[in-house]
Amino acid sequence: MYTLNCKGKLLVIESPLVMGILNITPDSFYEGYLDKELPAIVSLAEEMISAGADILDIGGQSTRPGSVRISAEEELDRILPVIQAILKKMPSAIISVDTYYSRVAEAAIENGASIINDISAGNMDSKMIATVASLQIPYICMHMKGSPDTMQNGPRYENVVTEVLDFFIDKIAECKNAGINDVIIDPGFGFGKTIAHNFILLKYLHTFSMLEKPILAGISRKSTVYKTLGTTANEALNGTTVLNTIALLNGASIVRVHDVKEAKEAIKLIRTYNESSNSK
Repeated sequence: MYTLNCKGKLLVIESPLVMGILNITPDSFYEGYLDKELPAIVSLAEEMISAGADILDIGGQSTRPGSVRISAEEELDRILPVIQAILKKMPSAIISVDTYYSRVAEAAIENGASIINDISAGNMDSKMIATVASLQIPYICMHMKGSPDTMQNGPRYENVVTEVLDFFIDKIAECKNAGINDVIIDPGFGFGKTIAHNFILLKYLHTFSMLEKPILAGISRKSTVYKTLGTTANEALNGTTVLNTIALLNGASIVRVHDVKEAKEAIKLIRTYNESSNSK
């Protein structure tokens, strides 16, 4: 069991949590989140909370392979009205912000967010880790090889599991030394990995349990799912649920998803399965 102190709101991970994705971008890889106005975004957030989302993860720029960076100012213009509107409607919502800018992190937390989700684990902004430490909020560290614009240009590893594990050993120590109390690790499915790398990480996800940190799995509707199946992101719900189930069975503490209801159902079925096998 893990606990996360989200600005005084205690999030207890007794069973896996669901993080609902709210991409506030005009270029998301998943069409279900394109071109939504503020009322529609708030409505979607309400639907996710009603379906059982424990965390809402708001992102102001796409980090899909080959994406173009936007400035911190533009990112803030996109996300701050959303954070404010959601918390006005649902004050108890726990909001994570998907950003690698320390300036965005600080402003988002000041406006009510309580978790920072950084795809670069502090490597794209040297001030990020110190900023998160000063804010005293949970920090999601993701492994990424390269940057979003280059990460899928032939990524190579001698051993993807040990290299990602070594990365987290160093990064957790860096966060601890800076004063961050709550660190969540994310292997970074699709971020500087081939489909084969992603399946290897998924198969050996339990290995990362030795780090004694919550493990986040973010594989929802990604190309690993739909390219393997020969479909599209819009048709990848069933495949996503299958891979989320494997991640949960292999130790994931949080699943980051577009489809909250289906993720909650997977968690409930796995919990019932585990309870029945323990009570024979």
